[in-house]
Amino acid sequence: IIDALTDIIDDHARWGFWKCFDTLRNRGRRWNHKRVWRVYRSMGLNQKRRTKKRLPDREPQPLEVPAEMNHTWSFDFMSDALYCGRRFRCLNIIDEGTREALGVVPDTSSPAARVVRELEQIGFVRGLPQRIRIDNGPEMLAQVFTDWCEDNGIAFVYIQPGKPNQNAYMERFNRSYRTEVLNPYLFTSLSQVRDLSAAWLISYNEERPHNSLGRIPPAEFRRQITGEVSTFKLSA
Repeated sequence: IIDALTDIIDDHARWGFWKCFDTLRNRGRRWNHKRVWRVYRSMGLNQKRRTKKRLPDREPQPLEVPAEMNHTWSFDFMSDALYCGRRFRCLNIIDEGTREALGVVPDTSSPAARVVRELEQIGFVRGLPQRIRIDNGPEMLAQVFTDWCEDNGIAFVYIQPGKPNQNAYMERFNRSYRTEVLNPYLFTSLSQVRDLSAAWLISYNEERPHNSLGRIPPAEFRRQITGEVSTFKLSA
């Protein structure tokens, strides 16, 4: 019982007795709950536990990304506030290979499950990436996110803590979004943020020239490297 409980607590330090006991049952352990509770108490697990862990060492990650679709995505969060002072966060997602903005999702809260849902919706239309470049935020370390990536064969590329330059493509996109959307306007509701962000996203991908792509929009660059029929010259 001690070994079984230790195995659970090592992975889920914040779980209480009943979550541990139910997990034991789900793993086929048929011990009586009173017996497990006695062992649980003798191990001191019913006391408050320190749960902070040192982040694992991260190796510096190069930014070299092939100019291809769905090789590497990255995402990050930005914070801002409505005119009334209510805070909100924006989940920004880009494809590093084509520099396309795949999503800007403003909301008051974006837990890991919400992040997974947004990635799944993008993947349904576009396909999923080979890997995702992320920082060490709680949403990126959450079990629901890491399990989803593993289930879909997506590799994690964690940047080193305090080294945002290792996620430079994402940081550059965030700066554009802040200077062109968040900073110039006073928003009174989240719906205003969503509507303006959606319109800006289309313009960013379809119209806004990108210097690193030969001064053409990201969507046009993606069409060129994938062989899709281009509409850029017609619209110009």
